[in-house]
Amino acid sequence: MSVKYKRLTKEQLEALHQEFANFLASQSIDKKEWDEIKTNKPEVAEKELDIFSDLIWEGVLTNAQFLEHFSKNHIFLFHCQKEFIQSMVIKSLVTEIDFMTKNGLQWLSDNLFTETVEMHVGKKEYDGDRNKAIFNLITEGAILSDGQLYIQINSILQS
Repeated sequence: MSVKYKRLTKEQLEALHQEFANFLASQSIDKKEWDEIKTNKPEVAEKELDIFSDLIWEGVLTNAQFLEHFSKNHIFLFHCQKEFIQSMVIKSLVTEIDFMTKNGLQWLSDNLFTETVEMHVGKKEYDGDRNKAIFNLITEGAILSDGQLYIQINSILQS
């Protein structure tokens, strides 16, 4: 069995130390036995890390509702529904504007509904596995968000 998403980093695994201990305990593996597995059966240890990583990713992705991806001249906002994903793409037509800065975001706030900003709204059904689709957006640079920006812009567009 290969990992479905990707193995958590060493830092992520350390941060989830207690969850990993509980995961091992659910399989009746205590610390002493885990140390033996790591030493004597590294391939089994690798497999356990992959299974645990997939479980964590599955939980995160299942609960994901909003994603954001900022670049210099674009902001991609996603609302992950059950059957489809809604997107908003905001593009600055003023190339000097940088959405990665506070000034760039202030400029956007002041110019959102002017001819210097393009906005596209879309909706796409998942090609298959919802969580895999969300994971792919994350690997491309999107981050989980509280959705405030999406919700604010969407409510302005709806009114």
